Amino acid sequence: MEQRPYWNPYKAGFLLGLVLLGSFVLTGRGLGASGSFKHVVAAGLHAVSPTWTEENVSVGRFFADPSRASMDDWIVWLTAGTLLGGAVAVVTARRFKAETVMGPRADRRWRWVLAGAGGALAGFGAQLARGCTSGQALTGGAQLALGSWLFMLCVFGGAYALAWFVRRQWI
Repeated sequence: MEQRPYWNPYKAGFLLGLVLLGSFVLTGRGLGASGSFKHVVAAGLHAVSPTWTEENVSVGRFFADPSRASMDDWIVWLTAGTLLGGAVAVVTARRFKAETVMGPRADRRWRWVLAGAGGALAGFGAQLARGCTSGQALTGGAQLALGSWLFMLCVFGGAYALAWFVRRQWI
């Protein structure tokens, strides 16, 4: 089965901009993702220990209104739609396959350890900064927030600085 080519990145970026505009118009909010994981974890904790979760400073506000479930928050549905859209895209492009993407000299297990550590560090940073990279870059950048533009410059600078240390995993 022949794979379809990747989308033109400029066209994809334009369409992402339209999605961001649609999010602002329909929900009054921009795009982001890290908040949905916080809602999922909070819902799981609430199922185990409702009192502790409701009194927790970080996630207790998700359960302040008993008529509204934490999982009904807009960002949870946004993330679910993103996952569904990604799945539809990869299947229709005939690119779906289970694989570990890594450099020729990398160890598969070490690759997964680095990916997990990077994800955990990014999640911690998102909670510390009260927003993830997509929220800062897309939403804040679209609103011309100076802090968001500085954040993106720091992200790219940090990535280039860290690349020297982990490049052996990829080349």
